[in-house]
Amino acid sequence: MLLVVDANTLFSALVASEGSTRSLFSSLRLEFISPEFIEKELDKYFPELVAKAKRPELDVRTALEILLAQIRILPYEEYEHCMKEANRVSPDPKDAEYFAVALAFDCPLWSNDKRLKKQSVVRVLSTSELLELRNSGHFFSLF
Repeated sequence: MLLVVDANTLFSALVASEGSTRSLFSSLRLEFISPEFIEKELDKYFPELVAKAKRPELDVRTALEILLAQIRILPYEEYEHCMKEANRVSPDPKDAEYFAVALAFDCPLWSNDKRLKKQSVVRVLSTSELLELRNSGHFFSLF
């Protein structure tokens, strides 16, 4: 099943040495996509991410590369036709590209940002909601 991943979800997976967010990335039932914009966000906040992870930079970079290998990064052209609607729908203008991808591919957005749920067009699922669905065996009821 297809799921849009935002940068904060990746940050959570990288900061925790073990954890529930990382376990979802290894789920065989999920396919992850994200806008190319995520790479700029990761670059911008990488030093802060390393500091929060409390691990050597090389370890964090390696973990990031492993996670990114599981995400299909989409060029802007694949979702640009949904940007106008995404800008209208997204509660935070900085997250509009994630919404555009979700709209273009008709799939939920994985984010722990509660503000993003303040709209009714794109389904936004938190890590805890995804874990609950996985553990209950209801992953496919999502889609």
